[in-house]
Formats: sequence, structure tokens, C-alpha cells
Amino acid sequence: MSQTESTLEPFRREPPPPLAPRPLNLPAREELTLKNGLRVVFVEQRRLPLVSFRLAFRTGDVYDPPELPGLSDILTVMLNEGTERRTSRQIADEVARIGATLNAGSNSDYTTIAASALTEFAAEILELMADVCLHPSFPENELELTKQNALQNLIVQRGQPSFLANERMARVIYGAHPYAVVAPTPESIGAMTRARLAEFHRATFIPNNAVLVVGGDVERAQMLAHVERLFGAWSAGAVGAAEFPAPPARDARTAYIVDRPGSAQSNIIIANPAITRTHPDYFPLLLMHTVLGANASSRLFMNLREEKGYTYGAYTNLDARKAAGTFRATAEVRTPVTGASLKEFFYEFARIRDELVSEQELQDAKAYLTGIFPIRLETLDGLIDQLIQIRMFDLPDDYLQTYRDRVQAVTRAEVQRVARTYVAPEAAAIVVVGDAAEITEQVGEYAPAIEFYDSMGQRKDAPGVKDKGAEQ
Repeated sequence: MSQTESTLEPFRREPPPPLAPRPLNLPAREELTLKNGLRVVFVEQRRLPLVSFRLAFRTGDVYDPPELPGLSDILTVMLNEGTERRTSRQIADEVARIGATLNAGSNSDYTTIAASALTEFAAEILELMADVCLHPSFPENELELTKQNALQNLIVQRGQPSFLANERMARVIYGAHPYAVVAPTPESIGAMTRARLAEFHRATFIPNNAVLVVGGDVERAQMLAHVERLFGAWSAGAVGAAEFPAPPARDARTAYIVDRPGSAQSNIIIANPAITRTHPDYFPLLLMHTVLGANASSRLFMNLREEKGYTYGAYTNLDARKAAGTFRATAEVRTPVTGASLKEFFYEFARIRDELVSEQELQDAKAYLTGIFPIRLETLDGLIDQLIQIRMFDLPDDYLQTYRDRVQAVTRAEVQRVARTYVAPEAAAIVVVGDAAEITEQVGEYAPAIEFYDSMGQRKDAPGVKDKGAEQ
């Protein structure tokens, strides 16, 4: 026989209070700069016989040439596909032989090459890392295969409503800013050549625009000798100042429907422009985001899933990047409740703007953020990732040490202030991917203007209006 909540013992009805925060006990960092400008950070952590390396460049996808979106992604894929001394097979075999990892990737703001191995193989994996970084050959046969894979991946992406929603949201919020580009095009993939990759590599992979983090079971003097031997002769280059168009200002609520006829669900994103990663409002906005929609105990989740049953989950996302950012709310809902879901989104937006969050909600959000923060630093890779973000986003050197204090300092009034500033329902962009014929009337109740697009991102007529191209 099951017990109701009223018959449970008192200690079973309430969650236990959070434990007192423990000291972080972060390992000491030592930093130096090579003559060519490469910044090197050493973090000794000898708990396990492991070593990790992370080489990061302050040039990400936003630096792709306008006519070649996706170039950074193709370049990072190609780094492991051959160097002046090794074929792709040789690289893979050497990494596998020592049980190591070696990979590269880029996001909108920076590019990284990551490697890890047992301590006894530290010198070997670092030499491989230096080889793929400094001497990639971009072999034609591997490039052709990479391009074919990229084209197939693009086809798969365009079949995913979440991709279509994020693509439209980025174009609406960021306008002419490079953040608006979330994927390459078939044309840009076809135009990528070995010469263009080599040229882009020479221009962006320069030591005076990079940081190398060396962490784990390492002996600093010995490892520094390896670093200087492998990277010391790397020539510095010119670091250009980035100048990007500002995202467009928004002053009206507009809906953007991406039509997927027959879709059984609607993918909703409601977005407003927000802040950069170093903005003073970052921590108040982080607390507001946690209360409103960061996890399964936040307001949106409890409303749209637990109370209404419209979705498996409703969340918010604070995307604070180097040059701009967004604050958005998302959910995947059944087609018939698209309008009802929008109603609940805007209800919660109004509530967090008009009313102070409760002291209990604020304390719960603080406990959540300060509780998960040390978990991110428990592993060596987690710690190194945080150190890379500090350097790439120009955060304060003491960011990790002061994080919990800055979270605890946020007040209820600050949460309301940033909600009123960055949750702007009257100027929101509503992106919905779904069956336009079924959802247009529902969406129309919450937006005075609606634009329609197909799954290729092209503008189209409203459902029920004859396509003009068909008359010709």
C-alpha cells in the first residue's frame, strides 16, 4: 500500500538541507610566456598518473571567411588526417598504441586541440599534438572524404527540427553578425580547397594568439623543456582586431514559423538578445535563469511538464558569448498545445518580471549553482576546460576562487532587475518549427506578425496561399 504525502514521516516530506560548502582546494597554477608569445599554464595534479594538454586559439567560427562558413570546422577535422611526416593512419595508430586521445574542434569563439595520455607517454602525445597543430598537410583524398561527410551531416541536420529552430533563431537574433551562421552550406563545403585550408591555418594558428594548458602528473621543468623544443620555433603572427556588425535591435514581437508539414510536435524557441560573457549582469542573470528554467525543478519545467503535461521538458538557456549573447526559452510540445504552451511561457515571463522571486527559490538556486560548480572541477579535464574558458573569454584570474561568493551575493531585487531587462516579451522572437497549417492560428494569438520559412531556410508564403512560383 502506497503512502500519501500527508502520511509520510516529516523528514521524508522535505529534501535535506544542502551541506556546507567545502573549500575548493584548487591546484596551484604557474604561467609563463614563450618568446613567440605562446602563453603556457602549468597545473600540477598528481592524484593519478595522467596528463592532459589543451591548446586554444582565440579564433573560432566567427573568423570564417563570409563566403566559406564552416571552414574552421573542416580545418579542425583535417588536423588528424595527415601531416608532413605522418599519414592519417599513422596518427591514429600512434594514438591508439599509447592509449591516448587526440582531437580538435571549434566553437563560435575559439578553437582547441586536446590531448591526454598516461604520464609515461606524455612526451609522445605532446609531440603528436605539436605535429598536427604545426604541420598539417591537408591531403586531397582525406579532404574529399571530409567534405562528403560534411554534406551528409548537413542533410541529416536539416531533418532535425531542433537544428531548424536554432538556425532560424540565430539568423533573427544576430542578423549580419557571424553568430547568425550555425552551419556551412553545400556551396561553401564544395568551395573548400587544400590551398584555402592552408592559408587559413597560417593566418589563425599563431602562438601569440594561443594558450597551452598542461595539467596533471607532470614535472614542470621537464615538461617546459618539451614545450620549448616543440613550440619554441613557431613563428608569431599578426593578431587582427575583430570587428563584427552589431546584432539588430528588437522593438516588436514577431513569430517565425519553419514549416514541417505533418509534424506531430512543435519545437518552440522564444528569444531575446542578452549579454556577453564578461558583462556585469552575468551572475544575476545566471540566478534568474536557474529559477526560471535551468533544470527540472525550475518554474517552466514544473509548469509545462509537471502541471500541464504539454512536454517532456521546458527550459531556458543563457548563451553568453564573447561578442554577444541570447536568453531563450525552449520546449518541444505536441502540435495541438502549441498555443497553450506559448500562453504558459508568457505567463512565467510576466511572473518573474513582475514579482520578486521567493527567498526560498533564490536560496535553492544558489545551492544548486554552488553545489554543481565543484563537480565541474573534480576531473583534470574539467578543470582545464574551465581554465581555457577563463583565458578565451578574458575572465578574471580569480574567477574560480570567487565564483561561489559572486553567486551568493546576488539579491532578489537583482534577479527581478535582470528579468525586466533581458526577458522582454514585447520584443521577443518566437521561432516555432512544426506543421504551419496546424499551428499558425495558435501562434497568431501571441504575435502580431508571422514570417514563414521552409526547411531549407527560404522564405515562403503562409499556409493556404498558392505558391507564386507555381503560376509561372
